Amino acid sequence: RDVYKRQKLVLRLLGDAEFLAEHAEGVLTPEEQKEILWAKPARGVKSAKWSAADAVLIDEAQDLIARTHSLGHVVLDEAQDLSPMQYRAVGRRCTTGSATILGDLAQGTTPWATNSWEEALTHLGKPDATVEELTQGFRVPRQVIAYASRLLPAIAPGLAEATSIREAAGDFAVRAVAPDDLDASVVTACREALAKEGSIGLIAADSRLPALTEALTLAGLTPLAPGDETTPEARLTLVPATLAKGLEYDYVVLDEPTAIINAEPDQRTGLRRLYVSLTRAVSGLTVLHSAPLPEQLAAI
Repeated sequence: RDVYKRQKLVLRLLGDAEFLAEHAEGVLTPEEQKEILWAKPARGVKSAKWSAADAVLIDEAQDLIARTHSLGHVVLDEAQDLSPMQYRAVGRRCTTGSATILGDLAQGTTPWATNSWEEALTHLGKPDATVEELTQGFRVPRQVIAYASRLLPAIAPGLAEATSIREAAGDFAVRAVAPDDLDASVVTACREALAKEGSIGLIAADSRLPALTEALTLAGLTPLAPGDETTPEARLTLVPATLAKGLEYDYVVLDEPTAIINAEPDQRTGLRRLYVSLTRAVSGLTVLHSAPLPEQLAAI
């Protein structure tokens, strides 16, 4: 019964302009109210097409009806991608307990990604928590992380430059090619990577996948999809940039950085997506581009 009541409340707020205006006065501007109203209000709770964002609104409404039980300790990973309302939902689970929040602001790839940990901790209900910034990595080669870190001032102002404790610089190259030669150059770079031991990830904007799949297949290098198991005979995986987070490969070939940036709704999110893609390599990275690189990466 409580579940139905909280869903009905959120349904009415999102579907009834007068009801929302009455309760949002002094909290949301008329423009903000218009933004969150459903264009076509659902007839009822069962017919409503609830989204993940709606779920945390319903969770908040439930907390007003019956207090959420607090756990002793909450561990939250990939926290940089949470919205303020999602932080509040997590915070309700540790009101009297403690929390460990893990994340990398530079890898926030949602439009509502966290701007600062101070802001996030305020929404979590723990504004006085200690923030520890970890600046040394052990996975990405030194030269590769130094290159990717050039994006930090644009995507996460205030973060210290990331460094690697690994002495090995790693194989690293940035190659400019003519537009008509891009696909062939990517195939060549993949062949070069396959001459070495380990897994190979070809990361590209989603829109580039059909052309790259065709070029690789014609060259006899039919790629795997993310999640497919590699074998000694099949070590090349074609990875859409939108799925690259959390993955790692011995060698990465990165196709057309500008296409990865332009695929996102805004430049900050696009540059963050690019940062994620640049930092998937364990042993080596080759970047190929026909369009101009973003200014932060233009000079080596």
